[in-house]
Amino acid sequence: MKGSKNTNNDRDWTDTETEAWMGLVKAQQLLSRNVEDELKKKGYPPLNWYDVLWELDRAEDGSLRLNDLGKRVLFDKYNVTRIVQRLEEEGLVSRTQCPVDGRGIFACITDKGRMLRREMWPVYKETVKKSFFSKFNKKELKELKNFIERIQASGLEETI
Repeated sequence: MKGSKNTNNDRDWTDTETEAWMGLVKAQQLLSRNVEDELKKKGYPPLNWYDVLWELDRAEDGSLRLNDLGKRVLFDKYNVTRIVQRLEEEGLVSRTQCPVDGRGIFACITDKGRMLRREMWPVYKETVKKSFFSKFNKKELKELKNFIERIQASGLEETI
């Protein structure tokens, strides 16, 4: 806009608050990109596939309603249906209708899906260790965990 000027009145955050927020978001993006890049280098599918397979693999019977799966995954909650469809095309999951509610769809991990997730795990694990855990000592990790729990306890995750 002509003549408009960005002033400090436009934002009510201190420099420290701005740097903390932006740093947190950028760090998450960087860490995710590191894992994504390592998976790709090793010829594995994207991180969001791993995320869906992980949640299904750890579910009690290997299946979850798509709605519940969307609440659990770390990434791309808005396109869980599309990811599950791609996983189904690859034989990594199957989809079935809910017997009680015909509108509900379940995703169920297949043996092939479990095998792929287990193959991907060492790459994921080592990349996170190298890119994240190695940057902190045990005390710092515990403090970070406590900070994160403080945010989660505020009810934020219920609105996501």
